[in-house]
Amino acid sequence: MVRGFSFQSADEFFDKSHRHQDRFGQPVEKFEIQFIDGEELDAELAKAIGLNQANFADFLTCAEDWDTDQKTRVIIAVGEGGYAFDPKVDPDSYNIDLYQLDSLRELAELFIDEGLFGDIPERLSCYLDYDAIARDLSFDYREITLGGTNLIYRLS
Repeated sequence: MVRGFSFQSADEFFDKSHRHQDRFGQPVEKFEIQFIDGEELDAELAKAIGLNQANFADFLTCAEDWDTDQKTRVIIAVGEGGYAFDPKVDPDSYNIDLYQLDSLRELAELFIDEGLFGDIPERLSCYLDYDAIARDLSFDYREITLGGTNLIYRLS
C-alpha cells in the first residue's frame, strides 16, 4: 500500500507521484484522485466529470479559468446531460436555458409574467393553475442545487 499525498498543480502531482514505489520497489502507475479541499462548485465539477488521473490536469486548469456560470453549464451538460467532458469545448456553447429560481412553480409564474403564454388579463390570472403549469414544465425542465443555489434548467 502506498501512502497518499496532496497536491495543488499537475507539476506537483507528477513530481510527488514519480517518487512512490509499491511494495516490490516498482514505480506506482495508478493513483486514485480525490477532490478533498476547495470550493463547493469545484467539488461538483470534479464529481460531474468523474475526476481521475487522466483528466485532473484539465480539471485544475478549468477550475482556475472558468467562472461560476461556465462551471455550472459544464456540471449540467456533463453530469446531468451525459455529454463527455472536453476542456476544449467552450462551456458557453452548451444550449442550456438556466434560471436561478427556487421551484418550477416560480418558473411558471415567470413565464406567465413575461407573456410566454400570451396576454392574460389581470382579472383572469387568479384562476390560473400554476402548479399544473409547473408539472407540465417538468417534462422539459429540471431542478438542481449547485453551490447552495437552486437552479432550474433545460438542456437541449
